[in-house]
Order: sequence, then structure tokens, then C-alpha cells
Amino acid sequence: MSGAPGGRRPAFPGLPGRAGAGGGAGFGGGAGGAPGGPPRTQRPVPAGELVLEEAAGARQRCGEGGGSVPGTLLCTNRRVAFLPAQAPGSRAFLHSEYDVALPCIRKLVAASSFTKPKVLTAASTLKFIPEELAVFCRDFRLLRFQFHENGLAPQAFRVANAIAQAREAAAWLGDAGEGQDGWACPAQGPLEDEEEEDKEEEEEEEEEGSAATLLFESLHDWEKELKRLGAAGWRVSAVNERFDMAPSLPRYLWVPSGLLDHDLKRTFAHFEEHRVPRLCWHHPGGGDLLRAASFHAASEPGSEDVRCLEALLLGGRGPCVLADTAELPTLADIQLAHLKLRALCLPGAAAEEKWLSALEGTRWLDHVRACLRKAVEVASLLAGRRCSVLLQEPSDRDLNCLLASLVQLLGDPHARTLPGFQSLVQREWVAAGHPFPRRLGLLRRDTPREEAPVFLLFLDCTWQLVRQFPAAFGFTEAYLLALHDSSFAPYFSTFLFSCQRQRGHGSPPADAWPGPGVGNVFVLAKGTLSPQPFPWRSGRPPPRLSRWAPSLETLSERGGNWGGNRPPPGLLLPCAAGPSVRLWRRCYLRGLPEAQRGRFAPSPAGLAEELTLLQDRLSAWQAQGPRAAADSPLAPSR
Repeated sequence: MSGAPGGRRPAFPGLPGRAGAGGGAGFGGGAGGAPGGPPRTQRPVPAGELVLEEAAGARQRCGEGGGSVPGTLLCTNRRVAFLPAQAPGSRAFLHSEYDVALPCIRKLVAASSFTKPKVLTAASTLKFIPEELAVFCRDFRLLRFQFHENGLAPQAFRVANAIAQAREAAAWLGDAGEGQDGWACPAQGPLEDEEEEDKEEEEEEEEEGSAATLLFESLHDWEKELKRLGAAGWRVSAVNERFDMAPSLPRYLWVPSGLLDHDLKRTFAHFEEHRVPRLCWHHPGGGDLLRAASFHAASEPGSEDVRCLEALLLGGRGPCVLADTAELPTLADIQLAHLKLRALCLPGAAAEEKWLSALEGTRWLDHVRACLRKAVEVASLLAGRRCSVLLQEPSDRDLNCLLASLVQLLGDPHARTLPGFQSLVQREWVAAGHPFPRRLGLLRRDTPREEAPVFLLFLDCTWQLVRQFPAAFGFTEAYLLALHDSSFAPYFSTFLFSCQRQRGHGSPPADAWPGPGVGNVFVLAKGTLSPQPFPWRSGRPPPRLSRWAPSLETLSERGGNWGGNRPPPGLLLPCAAGPSVRLWRRCYLRGLPEAQRGRFAPSPAGLAEELTLLQDRLSAWQAQGPRAAADSPLAPSR
């Protein structure tokens, strides 16, 4: 995905040659350790990783029945790992559910039969020998390690303290003005041979003409994607190439061809964080999807500025519809729902007969429904009318990322392929400046009010689409689960930073619109369109609903407002009704002992195998004939 520190090209988990610094095979045995400790077993390790402590006779607990797996528990400067005795030898990096990255650890609890359980922190003092160590993970896993007799007491004591200390030492750095959000581990550069491998793979991709993931860090990537979209009337602007106009926006923006950069500069000051409206997707039928931050509170555009704003929003493309995001959950709502869901998925959190009602009480599925419903409204509007739809939220860095991505998944078959989905996340989340470290709560400083797992909510919404339309996607639940878990593992630079600047420093039938005089800006709220004066202001009460405006709420139920015809090809209209939105069991319930879902969770290595299998099946299916390949929803877009 985005550029990694030291010039490395990052990757999505499981893709060869795209891992961030620290990728490699095996575990390591660094020299040293606690004075008087047992000698370390030497194992191959990724560059820069050191084993701090290990307990060679530990057992991983399996469920509540008393079963366990013998093996070795290790604490390194990057992760906690368990090597089962049944599978000796080196293991791939983050190979399975036995590994957990240090920032993924939410809580560490030591237990003994002689005292009450104790939550371990870097500042706490462990005054007893732990018999069991429980690792509560942010990705819903619960790992339990037991230390029996036979001389394990000193090892158990040391490894428990080492994990608590390493977890604190490996905290994320916070935003510091011009600084970076980064991973506080010893500085390490990429190995020369790894760089050469990356270059060779990139050259192979170019020679084979394969569809590669666009990182949107170069002008070429933006121009290539704009050409694919066929967005006539738009161009790539380098007005923010030095990040001097809007530090949190990407270097390059899609803006109207008729709007000069000199005029474009007049619009930046009127939006929060200078995040001006810009194109993020063009529908083949002519509809344009834009996104922007709210108007600046002190913004009072003059006549010349208003002209530039009109050219930016309305120039030559018909009316502009403002998508009201007030119907979507707030960041606080998302965080609270996620905390309740995580607590509910712990063992014994609720009685079996009350579990479903408790799940509904978390409101997490309500938020999933709301996001899907809004995305369907916007996608239907773009497919059914030639207009511009502007997604506007105060920061333009959270819900706009989610909604813009969902709309494109619904309307663009290319976004549902693996390279297309990766490019979508790269453009609408990474390059657009979603603050991953703060929203995932992985910063060293205490910022609980800034936590809100918006990206995880997006992955859940995507999983709902994959579940309802499995044949329309070029990836499976396993990939989404690996992406979910990788957001807590700082080994892919996708989730390391808050904006591109920090990474650099480290034709369907058209419905009739109302005639002249009604206005050129409309609000989409609760499935209904209504006129809005231009320029509008954030915080104004919503206008009265227009009598002529058709409702979009039941588009999927009525088959869409397509004049009696079927919806445009490639458009997905998922059902967001209560029974249709399910709990992502494979993700959220894997910490329950009776389910042991974590044992079937994919690893990056296992994901690579699954992707290879999927590609082989697709190749075999497409070899049946050109007609079958052309009719496939996974066929490359032209």
C-alpha cells in the first residue's frame, strides 16, 4: 500500500515482496536475556527482531475442557509468539493464530491459584509466580498460556514481565506537529537483497502487464486511474505537490479541467483543514462522486471565490447533491459500539439465552446497516442521474473514507477485484489521510477520545457485501480477516501513518431534474432530495423536504428507479434490513473457548496460499472459453 519508511514499498498482508521492514521467516534467539536464565535456542529471525524471554515448557490452553498444546512461549521486541512442540523448526513471520503483535495486545492478565488475577503493565510489580497468562487481543482473540511445574516458575515470571515491558516499549509514537505517527522499535533499514527482490517483482509485473495495486504516490498512478474511470472533464492537479495547500491531503487531486490551479487555490481557505472538494470516483453513466470537509466556520467567500466554488462543484456536470452524513453514526457511537461488542465476545460475558439481545444492544449491527443503507442511496443516485454527489463531513477523514469506499464497491466491478480493492483502500483511506494510529487507539499518549475503529467498520460492511454477493468479489472472507488483523500489526506501512505527508517524511436512463430557478445544489437526507441555497453553511438547519423529490429509501426493494428497466450492470444493491445484516462470527467469536475460532483464522502465509488457489481456479474457469471469461464479474475492467 503506501510507501514504507526507508523507501520500501508496503504491501497488503500475504502478498509476496510487499512486506514492510521486518518481514522474514522464522523466530529469533537473540543473545543475552535475564541474568542466570537458561541458554537460548538459536533460531533464524527477521532483521531487527530479538527474543527477550522464552518459556520452553509452556502450554497453550484450548477451550474450557482443560486441553492444552505444549510448546515454547516467546517474547520478542515485536510480538508474543508460541511455537507448538508438534511443529518444531522455523516458522513464517506472523504465521498463525499463535502470534500476536505487541500493539495488538489490549490487556495482559496474570493468574495464580493463590491470589486474585492481576492486570500487568510496564509500571506494575508482579509479586507472585503466574500459573496462567491471559493475552486479550484487540482483534478479538484471547490467548491463554499455562505454566506447570518442572522448573517453569522462573521462566514464567520473567516472560510475563518481559511481555508487559515490551508492550509499553513498542508503543506507537503520537502526532507531534510536523512529526510522524510511527512504530517505536529500533531503527532498521531494508536489506539490499529485499530491495532488489522488490525491483525485480515490479519489473516482472510491468513485463507481464498484470494488474498491479496503485499506491497513488506518483502522478502516473493518478493519471492511470483517471483514464480507467473515463472521467472526461477532469484532470490531475499538482497544486498540493509540496503539501503547502493542505498538509493532510495527497500530493495530487482530481479537479475539473476548466478550473486553473490559480483559481483552485482560492477555494482551500473555505474548508476545514483546507480539504477542498475533489473527485474520488466517476460512474460510467456520468455521475461524479466528490468528497470534502465542512466549510470553515469563518468562511465568507466573495463573489470571485463563489465562482471558483461553483466551477469546482457544478462545472459542466449538472446539479450537485450534498449527501447528509448526519444519519451515520458518530465517531463516539462507533467506538462505544465496538467496546460493547468486544466485551460481549469474551467468555461468560452474557447468558446464552440473552446473548442475541445483548448483541443488538451493542448497536454495532445498527451502524453497519446505516452505512450500507446510505451507500445504496448514493450509489443509486449516481447510477440513475447525471449529477455530482458531494460527501461532506467536518474532517473529511473518517466517515467520508468509509462511505466513498462503499459506494465504489457497489458501483465499480473493478473495485471488487483484489488489485482494485487494494487500490481503493490506498486512495480513499491511506492517501486521503485517515488517521489510522489514532482511530485504532495505538498511540503512546492517552487519546481515548480520538479512538474509533472506522476502518474496521468498513471491513465489516465489506464482509456483508461479500456474504451477500460472493460471486461478485475477487477475494474472500479470509482476506478481509487478515486485513482486519494486520491493522494492529505495524509490519505493513499501510496503517503506520495519518497522511501521505507523514509517510514522505518517514449509461442508465436519467431522471428529470427540476427546472431553472429551483437551485443547483440539493441535500440527500433520509432517502429524499431537497434544494439547498448555494453556498451552504455547516450547522444550518436542514431545509424543508421538496415535494417533487423522489424517495430513494426503497430503491433496492422496488428494483431501483430505472424507468422499469433493470439496474445498470455492475451495480450491487445489498439488502440492509435487520435479518440480512449478520454478525461476522469468524472475526468476533474466535476468542470464545467453545468456538476456538482463532484456530481457523488465516495468517499472511496461509492467505498467500489461498490467493494462489483462487487464482488457479479463476485461470481454469476462464480457460473454458472467452465467453465465460467475458461474462465474469471478476473479468478485468476495460
